[in-house]
Amino acid sequence: MNLKYCILSIAFLFSCNIEKKEMMVKEVDVCVYGGTSAGVVAAYSAKKMGKSVVLIEPGKYIGGMTTGGLGATDIGNKYAVTGLARLFYRRIGEHYNKFEQWMFPPSVATKVMQRFVDDADIDVLYNRRLVTSNVEQNAIKSIILESSNKILDEKLLKVKAKQFIDCTYEGDLMAKSGVSYTLGREDNSVYGETLNGVQMSIYHQFPDGVDPYKIEGDSTSGYCWGISNNELKATGSGDKLIQAYNFRLCLTDNPDNKRAFEKPENYNPEMYELLARAIRKMDTDINKYLLMPSGIPEQKYDANNKGPLSTDMIGMNYDYPEADYDTRQKIWDAHVDYTKGLLYFLSHDEKVPEDLRNKVNHFGWAKDEFVDNDNFPTQLYVREARRMIGEYVMTQKNCQGVEFVDDAVGMAAYTMDSHNCQRIVVNGMVKNEGDVEVGGFPPYPISYRSLVPKRNECTNLLVPVCLSASHIAYGSIRMEPVFMVLGQSAGVASVLAIDNSNNIVQDVDINQLQNILVEDPYLDGSTPEILVDDSDSLCVEYSGNWENKKGYSSYKSGYKFKSNSDNSAVIFKPQIKKKGKYEIYFFCPNLSDKEMPEYLILNINSSNGLIQKKVYPKDNRNSWISLGTFECEKGTTSYVSIKSINSNERVFADAILWVSKD
Repeated sequence: MNLKYCILSIAFLFSCNIEKKEMMVKEVDVCVYGGTSAGVVAAYSAKKMGKSVVLIEPGKYIGGMTTGGLGATDIGNKYAVTGLARLFYRRIGEHYNKFEQWMFPPSVATKVMQRFVDDADIDVLYNRRLVTSNVEQNAIKSIILESSNKILDEKLLKVKAKQFIDCTYEGDLMAKSGVSYTLGREDNSVYGETLNGVQMSIYHQFPDGVDPYKIEGDSTSGYCWGISNNELKATGSGDKLIQAYNFRLCLTDNPDNKRAFEKPENYNPEMYELLARAIRKMDTDINKYLLMPSGIPEQKYDANNKGPLSTDMIGMNYDYPEADYDTRQKIWDAHVDYTKGLLYFLSHDEKVPEDLRNKVNHFGWAKDEFVDNDNFPTQLYVREARRMIGEYVMTQKNCQGVEFVDDAVGMAAYTMDSHNCQRIVVNGMVKNEGDVEVGGFPPYPISYRSLVPKRNECTNLLVPVCLSASHIAYGSIRMEPVFMVLGQSAGVASVLAIDNSNNIVQDVDINQLQNILVEDPYLDGSTPEILVDDSDSLCVEYSGNWENKKGYSSYKSGYKFKSNSDNSAVIFKPQIKKKGKYEIYFFCPNLSDKEMPEYLILNINSSNGLIQKKVYPKDNRNSWISLGTFECEKGTTSYVSIKSINSNERVFADAILWVSKD
């Protein structure tokens, strides 16, 4: 008997016993399991398209990592963020009286996420977790949920639905439904990759010479805490190790809002002995031990893993993906204790140089964040757990543009990023293994087939978070903006499956799905915005000599640049489909100081006539600059032009955006 039917047989016997218990029943069109950012957007999408929806969250908070501490959003390229995901960042910007805002404190993200719930009047069930999935003829008929709040001890709940969407970070509904999945790192040979499997890196690494033994120089004393007995395998070798989890911490240096790092109840300084030894060989720059990105409003920081031993609890999460709920909670709690202990160690232990202790003590917990959770994040950063083996597997080849798909329902753009998977001894020294940070590629499409199981396994389930991807490709895809994009795609697809495809997600018309995502990105019937990128040959006219440039913060895939006057000009001419008022924006990439001009002169042509606008790109790096609101006629009469005026003048052109204000 194969694994799938073993799982289903056990589930059937278990469900027979469950059915004898007192149970409530809820029936809807679409059931979304997992209140992550993807889950909220998926539920919103299906509800806005007229279906009855229930959103089930096993915990007490919605938004997942987006509201749970990850305020310094990893994007890669903003061009990849579309639809409701883009609307989320626009609404964050609205909170700060800006067009868009990509870095934010958790409390603001929570308000914006709750707005989606309220706007669509989504039925959210909190503290309900999956017990079993009833699958018949390769379709989920119902799922049974128990209370995750043991104090309440509520009745069991059966949810019947036509379509199910698994938006958990763990892939629990997928697994309970007998869908194939994998764990850990594939061998490079499986998908013809080079960055999968075992990988040694210089990043987030111990300096040479750190002794691994509890008593330095004494091999009989055993290894220090955190070191495994694993041996270093050949580069690219596959295994079942899971990249490290951590908490993304909301800290502040505002004295009026700062709460000091306190000694946790289960504090164990032995956990940080290796850090003390590494510090002796390093300097006292706090950024060598905690990643503290600036840019979050309100004097707040999203503290992340950095260096040899930091907030990543390497090697302590291997059992988490397939563990029962009690075991997961123990792993979660161990990460909480470890993290609080780390901050206390860095700020108080005498093994840490006073200068570094003072730098850490400059920060503290933000007292106005996570106010009902001891100012500590509400979501463990489950970077990777189960990954479905679906109709199509995304791989390194997709990320780097070697292989393309024609059924795209979203894009990814971030670096192929894996955190370390193990801490081992190599040549008598402590080393971390598993870190990969390889980027430099433009946004690439994600296949709809990677969101659906194999047809012979389940026909009414979509999986936009634990989607079908290799370990290293998942490292690029697994970003919160991408999860929201794919959540919207899954929500829309679930509706199309009900209406047009006999509830079979594999038969959804991909062209119809793509058209909805493009023509009605906010699912409210509003006029879609019009983007003209410098690479759009049908809508951009050039004269003179322009250089093609690549840039990490450019829009889409690059920008055009010139450094001297030769009567060069560029005209962005959109195809306006609906006459009306449009606010026009100019995108400014983050150019080097050598390339960045002091100002640019733009000419805007509309029904208002030809208007000249001066913009100052140095003050608006990697963001949109509003040029104003203009009446635009249907057709191609409206345009924005950029023309060089003086000799030796630096000029660039990237993207122009028309946003309907009607």
